[in-house]
Amino acid sequence: MTEDTPRVGIPDRLARGMSMPEQHEYLRARHARPKVSRRGALTGGLAGGLAAAGGGLLAGRASAATGSPTLVTAAATAKVDGSLVAPFGRHLAFGADPKTQMRVSWQVPFAVRRPYLRVGLKPWELSRRIEAEVRPLHTPSLSRNLPAVDQYYLHVGLDGLKPGTTYYYGVGHDGFDPADASRMSTIGSFRTAPATPEKFVFTAFGDQGVSYDALANDQLILGQNPSFHLHAGDICYADSSGHGKESDTYDARVWDQFLAQTESVASRVPWMVTTGNHDMEAWYSPNGYGGQSARWSLPENGPDAKNAPGVYSFVYGNVGVVALDANDVSYEIPANKGYTDGAQTAWLDKRLGELRARPEVDFVVVFFHHCMYSTSTHASDGGPRDAWLPLFTKHQVDLVINGHNHVYERTDAVKGGEVGKPVPIGATTDPTRDGIVYVTAGGAGADLYGFGLGVKDSYEGNVHDLDHIVTFHWTKLRLPDPDTVEWSRVRYTGFSFLAVEAETGAAAKLKVSALAENGERIDYFEVRRGQ
Repeated sequence: MTEDTPRVGIPDRLARGMSMPEQHEYLRARHARPKVSRRGALTGGLAGGLAAAGGGLLAGRASAATGSPTLVTAAATAKVDGSLVAPFGRHLAFGADPKTQMRVSWQVPFAVRRPYLRVGLKPWELSRRIEAEVRPLHTPSLSRNLPAVDQYYLHVGLDGLKPGTTYYYGVGHDGFDPADASRMSTIGSFRTAPATPEKFVFTAFGDQGVSYDALANDQLILGQNPSFHLHAGDICYADSSGHGKESDTYDARVWDQFLAQTESVASRVPWMVTTGNHDMEAWYSPNGYGGQSARWSLPENGPDAKNAPGVYSFVYGNVGVVALDANDVSYEIPANKGYTDGAQTAWLDKRLGELRARPEVDFVVVFFHHCMYSTSTHASDGGPRDAWLPLFTKHQVDLVINGHNHVYERTDAVKGGEVGKPVPIGATTDPTRDGIVYVTAGGAGADLYGFGLGVKDSYEGNVHDLDHIVTFHWTKLRLPDPDTVEWSRVRYTGFSFLAVEAETGAAAKLKVSALAENGERIDYFEVRRGQ
């Protein structure tokens, strides 16, 4: 192969001198097809705009795209009878205010006429009908083995909801009405956040993918009755390479499998995602996140919803949650390093300060993909440490949740890079005094990793404490720098997830548990402030 031979569309001599956005621009031009408006992308058209509800129930709208992706789309040519097309892959997400806002998203396998959502206070009275927005996503054929793919993602934003209220909804289109008696089984429900803080549970993990183990974790999560779920990146692995490059191996159809797999829980539990390295899908601009913006409707209160859809925050009860995109600061995988030009970090400083100033917020939880403190395969990334650790310390963040390493690992309370206080299983820690506990919850369903030679798992019922572990962290030069650390407290190489119970009042606390795929608890600790 000569240097002029195209690499999936770009000659090597050109690609070596191009940034990721420049590669996207080149590929879009090379594979351009006639563009169609979103109105024309669905057979029969799509009416947009605001649909006002009556009776004081709610206001509904076709949700604005979270940074409408700049995509090359193909005209919809499907002529399938709408009665034969079933929606799938329903998934919920909060708007910026979980008390009053919910986003409902789903998918259809073919172009349909006039998609919509029905919503009401009883499953048999879905009186409000709100037209949906379509975000069509076209992926050209990337190799002889992969056909071109057209996907249709539909979204409705619900605003003006009542706090602490259960709503029922169904999604449909011409020929498929969820209110029909024969389709009542497709009705879903959700509950808005309470008006004042009360006890609740949320769950979290990263690195899920499509597998039987991923599905098993989903069903266990549903059994926790969580108010929301946090997914710390590497969502479905349609990009199996994870380098954020145009040469990555990528199959858009994996998203269809993932959303179908996750629907049983995500159609009831807001599924709050952020971006990992496998979510930089280089075929979509900007920054490989155009696909994310097509599939998800997330809060648009971050520094730049169009370019950084995985950066946002919300408050539920007495917990403030902040989602970050560590691709922006990663030393290990630098494809998108610096893409926000410091805007994300500046926003983080401001947002953490705002959350700490809110009297109802007892705890601040931050989640992102790359590990700040871990000893497994990818170890620790010095990029997030350098960019964000000073801010976490300044604002006394209470809990940090990461993915990336496909294991469960939990630190002691870390302060100044060292053990601020040992936190054995069952112990309590105070972030105002001891430091921050960091959890790697990467055992959601993707192939598992392990720990270093001679490093045993250590979890509830099987404790093997170690005085130190030899590991490394990634440096700005993208080199692994050896470390000997003492902060690795709990380690487990099976599939697992976090379940966090937040209690309010004078004795407010976070009760943090880790559960294995068989439902057994493998870790437990509590976070209390000022105790």
